Amino acid sequence: MRPRGGWWRGLAVAMLVAGPALSEPPPVRPGGTAGPVDSVARAAPPDALPRFARRLDGAALVLRYDRAWLDALPPAEGDDNWRCLARAIYHEARGESIEGQFAVAEVILNRLNSPEFPGTVCGVVNQGASRPRACQFSFACDGRPDTMHNARARDIARKIARLMIDGAPRQLTQGATHFHARRVRPRWARVFDLTAEIGAHIFYRMPTRLASN
Repeated sequence: MRPRGGWWRGLAVAMLVAGPALSEPPPVRPGGTAGPVDSVARAAPPDALPRFARRLDGAALVLRYDRAWLDALPPAEGDDNWRCLARAIYHEARGESIEGQFAVAEVILNRLNSPEFPGTVCGVVNQGASRPRACQFSFACDGRPDTMHNARARDIARKIARLMIDGAPRQLTQGATHFHARRVRPRWARVFDLTAEIGAHIFYRMPTRLASN
């Protein structure tokens, strides 16, 4: 999934920072299929950079969980899957820190890479939304409009979605496929592997024994 119309033009000037570049090839996901890049290594050659960094004409780009850094990016664009991811980030995590918003995006894309979940971002986000109490993300079936009214939060969510779809590293949640708010304690949390606690959310990875059954 690529941005429209050269979304990354000018980023070399606006956002060049020193640090490690992302490396390829990507890790292998269950079933032997390569998943998105989520590792970091130093001195990667320009032609080894994933889509996330390749549009910087060979310059190394370091992902920063920083609102000012995101504000410096040009407006994001994309297809339906990008819109679904941005909408999920906005409605599930707009009150969270930047890290917390990236973490929710990681969960959705980790599910996308798992055979246990639908094969598109929109499919993952809307899974179960047509059945009462079966939705995977609460905003998808809470009966409220999905309009993103807060302009700044909408802009941040869209940029995070664009970065993540383009292959930004997933380094916050250790492969988490689930999360819940601290105020609740779902039954599945007793058996899933806790991987991270960020802001108001706790993140978990589905145990391999369950995922393979």
